[in-house]
Amino acid sequence: MAGNNNVTVAMPGQPNWEIWWQWSKFDNFQLDIVGFLALLGEGAVLANAQVSALSRLSFLPRLIPAPQALIRTTRPVELPRTAGKVTGVHSGNTKPHVHHVAHILLQTNPPMPSYTVRCVELKVKKNEKREPTFLDKALRGQPNVPPELRKQADEHPELRAPLVKAKATGPQTWVALIGFLEAVILLISSIVFGDGMSLLATISLSLLSTVVGISNKWTLKLPTAASNSTKGDLVVRYPNGSFLVVKCEEVVARALYFAPEEIDYLVQNPIAYQMLSLLGTILLMLGIVFLANAKLQLQFAWAGAYVLINISHWVAAALPESWHWDVSCFEIKEQGVQGGWKSDNFTVALWKAILITKAVEWVPANEAAPKTGVWSDWVNKAEEEALNHETHDAPMEDSIWNPKGVETTIWDGPDEDDQSAWNPKQVWDELAKEAATRKGQAAEPKEPGITEDSATDVTDV
Repeated sequence: MAGNNNVTVAMPGQPNWEIWWQWSKFDNFQLDIVGFLALLGEGAVLANAQVSALSRLSFLPRLIPAPQALIRTTRPVELPRTAGKVTGVHSGNTKPHVHHVAHILLQTNPPMPSYTVRCVELKVKKNEKREPTFLDKALRGQPNVPPELRKQADEHPELRAPLVKAKATGPQTWVALIGFLEAVILLISSIVFGDGMSLLATISLSLLSTVVGISNKWTLKLPTAASNSTKGDLVVRYPNGSFLVVKCEEVVARALYFAPEEIDYLVQNPIAYQMLSLLGTILLMLGIVFLANAKLQLQFAWAGAYVLINISHWVAAALPESWHWDVSCFEIKEQGVQGGWKSDNFTVALWKAILITKAVEWVPANEAAPKTGVWSDWVNKAEEEALNHETHDAPMEDSIWNPKGVETTIWDGPDEDDQSAWNPKQVWDELAKEAATRKGQAAEPKEPGITEDSATDVTDV
């Protein structure tokens, strides 16, 4: 065996010893493991798998990394949830989490710091009953509504464009088109180089994406309420002590926060879905086998294609989620509160939420305050004080959703420069001090005015 190669062992001083570079002879390259590149990138693919399946582009034959991540025995029945306690101010409805669409719609980047209080007025735009656009019909599968039926959209919601959908020209659209273009290039290259195995690999792995797209295609159905005029204001309390007050109608509150997000799959029969998953598994295995036996030149092309498509999916996964979802049907107007949206502690944050809602019935249901005597007294005093203040219109500083300089509602509160004005933290401290004093008195010999019943009403703070 002349010279050093990848199957010989040579030591310095021996006749056949030389520095062996893998690229010294092109035929020495070994890319039998290039098929494993097709299985990498599972995390990036799963990050936006559900939103990409909203578009008809998921049917497009293309290259996708880690297709095995999308071939599952069971499909998700709900969208991801976000930690947070949701409570209706007037309805009393509660949810132990925030639905995905609501989180996307009012997501802040970066997330709200601790003890933040923000208030938004949320409405559905007047044109939400518009007829489907070309993109709705081409990419989202909305039916073409005849003019004589357009006036019947109220009686036939299926004729209307969906409220929430994937962005027609979002990042996932371009990722899908890149994968399709790669499949076309590899198909042409396989024919030009006369590589039947690469041709079969292209067909198998491209059709695999179509099978996966059909089995996972779904639409989002947001429920509607019987009346659009009922107040549906709600409060969201996040684990870091932040509050988001949403002023909206009951139809919006129900659709986004309280009613379940319904995933309506295209293939609903479980057996049909299992057969599609089996077909996808077979296509994946065949594609890997065909790819391992492709010519060296085509294996290089496949390696480059999978590196590029993995990078594309990773970039798309790293972008904010709001870049992928089309929630333009909602109109958001932020409202301010005296003292700003930042708070020094949880007590002040809770006070601002009560000041905005002008109610405290939601506080126990939301578990926003500990169930102690001090907190109960403080909440009642906070409600009394909140009812003494009104609102005014002015531009809001550091607004996330409002254009700069636009006037909005500002919820008035006590004058911060007035030392005698109502101070939420100071009031709480005084109540806690009184409770501690009463507790200390209850532990001493009984005095007039102090009974066992009244002593047991005092709870540790």
